[in-house]
Amino acid sequence: MNREIIATGRTVDEALDKAYEQMGISRDEAQFEILDLPKKGFLGLGSTPAKVRVYIEISKAQCAVDYLQSIFHQMGLENVQIDVTESENCANLTLNGEGLGVLIGRRGETLDALQYLAGLVANRMEGDYYRIVVDSGNYREKREKTLENLAKKLSSQVIRTGRSVTLEPMNPYERRVIHATIQGIEGVTSSSIGEEPSRRVVISSTNPPKKTYNRERSAEGGERSRGIRGGRSGRSGRGGYEKRQPREKYVPQDVTPNRTKVEVEDDSKPLYSKIEID
Repeated sequence: MNREIIATGRTVDEALDKAYEQMGISRDEAQFEILDLPKKGFLGLGSTPAKVRVYIEISKAQCAVDYLQSIFHQMGLENVQIDVTESENCANLTLNGEGLGVLIGRRGETLDALQYLAGLVANRMEGDYYRIVVDSGNYREKREKTLENLAKKLSSQVIRTGRSVTLEPMNPYERRVIHATIQGIEGVTSSSIGEEPSRRVVISSTNPPKKTYNRERSAEGGERSRGIRGGRSGRSGRGGYEKRQPREKYVPQDVTPNRTKVEVEDDSKPLYSKIEID
């Protein structure tokens, strides 16, 4: 992408000076092209001024820097400086100055938005995809360490309990940090679910514990049901019942109270016995 301006003057040098002044650069920072040479007319009539085109080649990184500076100017942040570190198909833009807190935002949301927009502007130019990373101080480094510690802590919990853990929604950069950390921990794995911007990371165990709890409860319930049918008097241990012993056959006993036996006189006998008189 080129930044250019076309200027005119009575001479070529005058036209170039006007162009450099309007662009705010020096002669060494730009290239120029002469479009028309000055021509003198007859008796000063019909003269043609010199016409030049001054341009500078702007890289994708510089295009992103210019865009960010325009935003900072609209926000009233005139003292923010941008340090550029370029590598192959990538540029790191580090912000330095005052009032950087407002540029970071909650959990880096504002910083992520600036990075996304700067990347879109830079990649409007022709060529391969160019990655733009916007950082404020060493915020990215601190956030990365925090995410690594979080991934390790939750991994230990998953290994101990065998239950999966779902994290809060994260941007692609933060999810990559979580996935990279999980790959180095044995016994857990990670995946992403949902759609942007609510896409989340799920940490799961690769060795879930065997589900023996239900079988123990079912066996315990069977003993309890048998114990209920056999009576509650045979309870043995916690939650268990012994089989009730069979009852002995009931034999009724004589419960008639003791009474004095009364002899009944025989009516066939005489009332009085025989009396002999000498």
